[in-house]
Amino acid sequence: MKNRKILYVSSEVVPYLPESEISKMSFEIPKMVNKQGGQIRIFMPRYGNINERRHQLHEVIRLSGLNLVIDDLDMPLIIKVASIPKERIQVYFIDNEEYFKRKSTFLDKEGKLFEDNDERAIFFAKGVLETIKRLNWSPDIIHIHGWMASLLPLYMNELYENEPIFQKSKIITSLYKNEFDQTLSDTMMKKIMFDEIDKGKVEVLKKATYENLMKVAIDFSDGLIIGSENISDEISSYLKQSKKPNLEYQPMDSFSDHYLEFYEKFLDN
Repeated sequence: MKNRKILYVSSEVVPYLPESEISKMSFEIPKMVNKQGGQIRIFMPRYGNINERRHQLHEVIRLSGLNLVIDDLDMPLIIKVASIPKERIQVYFIDNEEYFKRKSTFLDKEGKLFEDNDERAIFFAKGVLETIKRLNWSPDIIHIHGWMASLLPLYMNELYENEPIFQKSKIITSLYKNEFDQTLSDTMMKKIMFDEIDKGKVEVLKKATYENLMKVAIDFSDGLIIGSENISDEISSYLKQSKKPNLEYQPMDSFSDHYLEFYEKFLDN
């Protein structure tokens, strides 16, 4: 893995958010690859419940200032950065006052998904890809974690397919147990189609469930990793039908060698 460039894009990462299966793996995997000599960068949303002072986030002016169009609205992109203590790993935060200032991650006070979670996911995916372009940093592998990052494989393959910086990049998505039981906005498909993405590629998002978001991620990923001991039967069945390379679930205490071997399959190609 020495000098290989691995980009991690995640809904959540410790120590910036509480420990969960996703936030822990989104830290432990980059940490492991970093020790193997890989070049690592992590991207996550800058939710309002992240303490910027404690974690020493600061805005990167040269990367900020771009407007992303989300369903015909111009939304300013702000990029912040921090370093994980003792690990020498940089974490980039995708920020926007409208989408990420609120003091919680995905749910309102009543426990319902935010109505604009669909737009937040679109903004996050496009924001990551635009920032990587500005960094002029071409990743060998892009590893996706969590539903908020699930649209990145679609956007990279459909909207950014001709970008030279992504020509050799391979996408791996980790599939976790259901992160929510509700549905996102019933206009999500229309908002994605505004970016001139063919209806047939996202028709499953007429009903924007967690499972259907993961189906889109599977469709546009090169490889899949089962990140939870138990994933839904619906996702498991869809994964088998895809016939794409995949890695079975690996416990936290023994994942390293298996993940490295799986990565190597894509680096060889």
